[in-house]
Amino acid sequence: MSRCRFRYLSFFCCVILFSTGESVQASPLHAELILHGGNVITVEGEITTARPSAVAVAEGLILAVGDDQSILKLRGEHTEVIDLQGATVLPGLIDSHTHPISASLHEFDHPIPDMKNISDVLDYVRNRAEVLEDGEWIVVQQVFITRLAERRYPTKAELDNAAPHNPVHFSTGPDSSVNSLALTLSGIDRDFQSGDPSATIEKNPTTGEPTGILRNASKFLKRTGTQKVPSPEERDTRLIELFADYNSVGITGICDRNAGLAAMEQYQRLLAAERLHVRIAASRSVGNSGPVELLVESIRAIGREPLVAGGPMLRIVGIKCFLDGGMLTGSAAMREPWGISSIYSISDPAYRGMLYIQPDVLVPMVKAAVESRLQFTAHSVGDGAVHALLSAYEEVNQSLSVAHTRPCLTHSNFMSHESIAQAARLGVLADIQPAWLWLDGQTLLLQFGEARLRYFQPLQSLFEAGVTVGGGSDHMQKIGSLRSVNPYNPFLGMWIAITRTPQGQTTALHPEESLSRAAALRLYTINNARFMFLENTIGSIEKGKFADLVIVDRDPLTCPIDDLPKTQVLTTFLAGKVVYQITSPLDASDETGVP
Repeated sequence: MSRCRFRYLSFFCCVILFSTGESVQASPLHAELILHGGNVITVEGEITTARPSAVAVAEGLILAVGDDQSILKLRGEHTEVIDLQGATVLPGLIDSHTHPISASLHEFDHPIPDMKNISDVLDYVRNRAEVLEDGEWIVVQQVFITRLAERRYPTKAELDNAAPHNPVHFSTGPDSSVNSLALTLSGIDRDFQSGDPSATIEKNPTTGEPTGILRNASKFLKRTGTQKVPSPEERDTRLIELFADYNSVGITGICDRNAGLAAMEQYQRLLAAERLHVRIAASRSVGNSGPVELLVESIRAIGREPLVAGGPMLRIVGIKCFLDGGMLTGSAAMREPWGISSIYSISDPAYRGMLYIQPDVLVPMVKAAVESRLQFTAHSVGDGAVHALLSAYEEVNQSLSVAHTRPCLTHSNFMSHESIAQAARLGVLADIQPAWLWLDGQTLLLQFGEARLRYFQPLQSLFEAGVTVGGGSDHMQKIGSLRSVNPYNPFLGMWIAITRTPQGQTTALHPEESLSRAAALRLYTINNARFMFLENTIGSIEKGKFADLVIVDRDPLTCPIDDLPKTQVLTTFLAGKVVYQITSPLDASDETGVP
């Protein structure tokens, strides 16, 4: 359905309250809501071209799905009936990987501009230096070097020049670039020894002085805060704003992939106040260093938390830890050396990235999670980390079946034919972020070449092997489905999974791994429902499931492929209640950044 049509036809004025003139007794056969005259993609079993046109809802559940004639027979005296006028109904969409607490607060102190090159970064640093006192820290978070025009870290000298009187921390997750004052204030010099084998302070091979590149070593920076601290009410307001934006792109469920205790308390507070409008399955955060006994006990303690037995709106499903670094920063654990790189400031030809947890610690952690009936997952980006985690699952599985806990690979960007087969055999799920292929693929091609990327996000191979793959965003900064650092618009994610074309490229990256449109839709519906352990109640439009529904302005299975990322959500229902409704097409999300 075209947007122009919606400009002249008031979609939501098509609601009709039917009255037969007869007294209608309350009955479960009478629908509270009927959507008809459209196209209902149920995602039930194998998606086919023969699809129903109507759906009935009662008491928050799907009462029936079928053709207009049969469904309209279920209307009662107070049934709300919406004529879809050819629009499409999808199951509520789900994101398998988010960090909503930090994302909602990212711009609480001040707006953060887009940074597309080193000059943008340095301009931001200079502007912050003008408003901060000398000696106050300037922090630039999650501006990934793979997405900067120069494809490199800002150097220590550049940061020195931009803010000579302020310590600067250019933080990209586990890895950082800092200026001289940040090193000095933190006591990091040529003689500094971290005592942590998982941390590296890069040093000039000639002078021995720190270069400013820190790998998994930000913990040694003596950083102090300068930003405003939100009140609990302000935290809730920002989070509610973010969840409303999730609803605006059809998202009705998420996995929080690193939830702390404070996050769980905040979610509970919103749920109790009936202000929680997305379903949340949480992976509680667990550290990756310290005595193994303490790590194991922390996992067992999470298994005893009441929210492990939570409901369909909020529950703990497992734990999350960090096994390796990142591909966006140059520290993912790889089976083969990264290679000398000006992009990632790598000078050691034997460097293979950073593995933070060794097998003698990882295996007991996995075992504790399985015994506690918790899903274990770990940030595992490189193929070295993927193989290490699968090996740990394999070892535990020899004495204790792991499949029922749905063990997971988080990110799992670099895989192999062997790891795909092993994941399928063990019942391991793969939580993958398609947007990274689009945003970072060109840089990865420059670094590794096409042959080494054969099993980069091998979506089709995973589907064929029977591995459940979830589509996630790793949303961690800013509110806005396209302006966020990692975009969370699910229709963009589907388009990338189908086309596999990196930004700036004209050809697909290993098109043999492209998904069909139906499979791409499953990434964000029934597959992600499995990640939430809710596939029997959400993820498809079937009788008896919750009425988590999304009305969109086009059919994602048949529209021109390059129109798919421009899909507009017209209405989002959570358990049959409207949580988002467009007022006009002009109010839809800004399409800046849509391919």
